[in-house]
Amino acid sequence: MSENSENPTMPQSPEPQAEQTAEPQAQQAQQPAEASASAGAGTPGPSQAAAARRAAERAAAEDRAERMRPRALRMFPEGTGPSPDPAGSHFERRIRSFQPRRSRVTTGQGEALKKWWPTRGIDIDGQRVLDLDAMFGGLPVVLEIGFGMGEATAQMAAADPSTGILAVDVHTPGQGNLLGLAERNDLSNVRVANGDAIILLREMLAPDSLTGLRVYFPDPWPKARHHKRRLIQPEFLSLAATRLAPGAVLHCATDWENYAEQMLEVLSAHPDFENTQADGGYTPRPDFRPLTRFEGQGLDKGHKVHDLMFRRVPHPS
Repeated sequence: MSENSENPTMPQSPEPQAEQTAEPQAQQAQQPAEASASAGAGTPGPSQAAAARRAAERAAAEDRAERMRPRALRMFPEGTGPSPDPAGSHFERRIRSFQPRRSRVTTGQGEALKKWWPTRGIDIDGQRVLDLDAMFGGLPVVLEIGFGMGEATAQMAAADPSTGILAVDVHTPGQGNLLGLAERNDLSNVRVANGDAIILLREMLAPDSLTGLRVYFPDPWPKARHHKRRLIQPEFLSLAATRLAPGAVLHCATDWENYAEQMLEVLSAHPDFENTQADGGYTPRPDFRPLTRFEGQGLDKGHKVHDLMFRRVPHPS
């Protein structure tokens, strides 16, 4: 799933300092290229012209990035909404299974974020371990990774108020939409987390603290060279297993056939999980997982949806 677009509902103040600092950077980047092009026989050759063009393109890209950064940071004042980069540079760079998503936020989504983020939102900064008992009043907690616009999450929370749902995503409009749905339907058992689910699992959740994990329709990264970015990999399963209590269920769903095959293969081979299906295959869609609009669109296109439910096996004694 997973982008940085400013919020059109928020007033934007001019940033003259950002523009003043960006222009000298572009000039400095162009100077070496110009010097290289003027050296030698006086008329730049093809390689020199190409180098100058690349330098100018890099300078322009840096200029655009510099101009955009303050706008992204101004989407919500600190503490009143999700951060553009909650973990910052505290953790190692790695292959990401997502891309940050900060596209346009509606007025209603922005109001829900400002109203509810301070009490129901969590930035995944990796700097503390969450007290899930305090956060959910002692309810068992299921982690949902990737909830889109949050409709299915809200339906599941309403159908099962005895379970807390910690829903993580990087899509700002979806975060606001889910908080709005939680308010309108009086759902006290939903919390919204913003950022990298891997950092959340590894740094901010205690061992055996989850009674379930849901990964519905994750980014399939359909190109073969991008398959390494898919979330359901042996390394992810090993991490997730440490945070799932024995007997907790990992529930995945996808409408990409070869991703479903990969999920079934890696889950079946992992020593910390066992298939809830006696035949070792896919699971019929359970009633508690709503049929989402996204899923319906896939079915209309002829996609076949596969559910997989694997149980966390007990820890060795």
